[in-house]
Order: sequence, then structure tokens, then C-alpha cells
Amino acid sequence: MTATGPTDDRLNPPSLVQLAADSIRKLILAGEFEPGERLREERLTERLAISRPPLREALRILENEGLITTLPRRGATVTTLTDRDVFEILTLRGALERMAFELGIPVARPELLDRPRAALEEMERCAREEDRGALVQAGYAFHSALVGIADHRRLSATYESVHQQVLLCMARNLIARETYFEDLEQHAARHRTLFELVESGNRKAALAELAVHGEGSFEKLSRPRRRTPA
Repeated sequence: MTATGPTDDRLNPPSLVQLAADSIRKLILAGEFEPGERLREERLTERLAISRPPLREALRILENEGLITTLPRRGATVTTLTDRDVFEILTLRGALERMAFELGIPVARPELLDRPRAALEEMERCAREEDRGALVQAGYAFHSALVGIADHRRLSATYESVHQQVLLCMARNLIARETYFEDLEQHAARHRTLFELVESGNRKAALAELAVHGEGSFEKLSRPRRRTPA
């Protein structure tokens, strides 16, 4: 009888392509590359210390996610959202989150709050470390997890279907809020306020806070923004 070895449950380390895609994604979400800006391969290969083949694979991943757009004779550029895009994404997102609150508060099972609590703690860590790209990603995870309190598979799937578009809006929102309203730790604290209202079971108060959660942020984006020198 042939003995079989133990099952290898170790996770494979991320590939160079995955690492490059993660790095560029965070730079886009942090606002270091602005909407419409061209992503020059020669600069990225130098910045990320990789060759062109894995870089191009990474850019293809980000193109499939909708974070970048490839144009003839221009190459890869950061995706630009029009005012109409932002309006449609934010109104859809708002409707889905309100529905989740209406269905899910009071929260039926305590474990449904585990994911938003963990995402909130990650937001607070990112804010302390001024990791803006990771903060945007943790912010999406927080809001997605709050949608999960409704315990409604189709609602969660619909929210996830606009994941990358919501991320782009959140990135723009963070820039506006940090410029005009709050620092990063205040940004995270505002999310803790929302979480605590959800946790309290007060549906009316949570919906009222949700309604003003990011009010006015995008109106400020029409103003010219001074770019910090590299």
C-alpha cells in the first residue's frame, strides 16, 4: 500500500504580477495618479522595480477591473468618471445601503457585525498610518459588510457588482473630504459613528446618519486641486 504524503495547505505567495497590480491599484485609489492620467510604462517599471512583461499583465488586470482604460496611441490611463457616472453610482449605492439598513436593523445575529467591525478597525489602522489607498479599500469592505447585515444574498451580490466603480467614487470622495472637511482619523471616526448606530439597533438614527454620511463631498471636486510636489 502506497503511503500518501500530508496535504499541503500552504497558500502560494502572490506573484510579481499580483504585487504590481496591488501597488498600482493602491496608487490610483490614493489619488497619486489622477483620472485621465497616462500610466507610463517606463516610469512604472522603474518605480516598481519590475520588467515590462509583468507590468503589462498587471495593467490588464486593472483594465478588467475598470480602474484603467487602454486607448489607441495613448496606452493605459486612469479611468475617468463623468458627473453622470458619479450620480448613477452614488444613487444606486445609496439605495442599496438604505435597503440593507431597513432590512437589517436591528441586526438579527451578532456575528453579522463581525465583518464591518474588522473592516472598521482596518480603516482606523490605515488612517493612523496615512495609507490612503488601503484606507479606500477598507472603506469599501466596511460598507459592503454593512450591506451584509441584511442577510440578503441578492442585495449583497448587486452591491458587489459595482465594486470597482464604488471604489473609484470612494477614492475621489476621500480626496475631497481630506482637502475640505476632515483628516484621515476623523474620516475613520465618522465611520465608527455609523457602525455604533447600526450596532445600537436604532434604525431611524442609523438611516439619518447614512443620509448625511458623505453629503457635499463631490461638490468640492469641481474646484482646482493643488497637487503636492513629488
